Amino acid sequence: MGRGKVELKRIENKISRQVTFAKRRNGLLKKAYELSLLCDAEVALIIFSGRGRLFEFSSSSCMYKTLERYRSSNYSTQEVKAPLESEINYQDYLKLRTRVDFLQTTQRNILGEDLGPLSMKELEQLENQIEVSLKHIRSRKNQMLLDQLFDLKSKEQELQDLNKDLRKKLQETSPQNVIHDVSWEEGGHSGSSVLGPFQGLLQHHGNDPSLQTRRPTWTS
Repeated sequence: MGRGKVELKRIENKISRQVTFAKRRNGLLKKAYELSLLCDAEVALIIFSGRGRLFEFSSSSCMYKTLERYRSSNYSTQEVKAPLESEINYQDYLKLRTRVDFLQTTQRNILGEDLGPLSMKELEQLENQIEVSLKHIRSRKNQMLLDQLFDLKSKEQELQDLNKDLRKKLQETSPQNVIHDVSWEEGGHSGSSVLGPFQGLLQHHGNDPSLQTRRPTWTS
């Protein structure tokens, strides 16, 4: 019966962890040596323990030479990628530049400029394009006018409703004023009741021509 798959995780026991590290380290160093010997490969192996202790193996005479070779190879790869990326960016730039030039030329043609190089077919296409643009512009303009008209109608209706409300309130308050005036007269405070006995006298004097207002005269 085959062994089941063992889950790899950190060994909690400190002693067991150190023993396992020593065994696996020695095995890894042995494998690196065998790889360099059997395959004539340049191998460099660097190991730091949990306590920071260094273990290393180099198939060359000096570890630094292998590391320097790695650094040069890594930078060379980046230098190869850089021109490739620059070329891609330049191609994108050319595409965008061509697009911008086309749009600028089209804009000038729509404004009626630089029409000389255009053929009859291109002029007809430009004319159709302008007519379609004018239709869209007129449609948008009419829609805006309709919206403004609708807003004015709405405001007019609001003012009419407000006017109706004000008239209704005035009609509701007017009968109260009439009733107040009538009650004042019924309470004996009308103009005739205040004058009382003087009313007949005033009427008599008003009918007597001798009591009319005269301008006085002075004698020296």
